[in-house]
Amino acid sequence: MGLFNAILGNASEVNIENVSNEFEPILIDGEKIEKAYKLIRDMFIFTNKRLILVEKQLVGSKVDYMSIPYSSIKKFSKESAGILDLDAELKIWLNHDNNPIIKQFGKGGNNINEVYKILSQHTLK
Repeated sequence: MGLFNAILGNASEVNIENVSNEFEPILIDGEKIEKAYKLIRDMFIFTNKRLILVEKQLVGSKVDYMSIPYSSIKKFSKESAGILDLDAELKIWLNHDNNPIIKQFGKGGNNINEVYKILSQHTLK
């Protein structure tokens, strides 16, 4: 089911132990990974300090790591999938930026709700 979900664009939760070694070199002292989700090759990494968005190229080995301190998130929204629009969207606006970061989730991907809830827990303190 994991491969099928990835093809449809559904984020799946990743075991923290599986990603800890990969991200250990970029974590600061006292920073811990709390949750991780994979969306095809891209990832959402939630730590106790920040959100890390990981974009891996489909061809090659280039990886982009975007660190977003929770305090810099101005607002965020989720749009559920519809009958004609099969993708759910997560949008994150950062301070001093009018254009949101947009991530697509496939229809039926309940993990967008989990990601939304985690963002809420870290930004609405």
